[in-house]
Amino acid sequence: MAAERVGPSGRVAGVDRAAIDPPLELENVLAVEGDIGDPAVYPVLLGHLGRRADVLLCDAAPKLTGVRAGDRAQEEALLAAVEAALAALLRSGGLALVKLLDCPEAKAFEARVRGSFREARRVRPKASRAGSSETYLLARGYRGT
Repeated sequence: MAAERVGPSGRVAGVDRAAIDPPLELENVLAVEGDIGDPAVYPVLLGHLGRRADVLLCDAAPKLTGVRAGDRAQEEALLAAVEAALAALLRSGGLALVKLLDCPEAKAFEARVRGSFREARRVRPKASRAGSSETYLLARGYRGT
């Protein structure tokens, strides 16, 4: 759990469209019910953190419908929101771990974002289901926009 990794003096903030149930009752954790695509959540997150984040973890994925055009548009919008969140929330030198699906939108996002980091590579957790197309972009050394 992120709260354990940062310890009592660290801060963890998260955003999800659904409320966490049961609520987390940890002093150093803030769970915001909202959409990462809504810039109004940025001041709330930054207020809790006290400064820009050292690490941005994004495990978000669109709800796929099976309608290719709609699914691709949702993935593109989500990745645009993540890109904006990086610029608004991540400190210089920070690290990002972002879930990517295997699609042209993810490849375009990766190409754009790579230039903002010292290094970036795709990783696939051992826990991923067989046949799953999800991978993660692990990017270190954020240079800003």
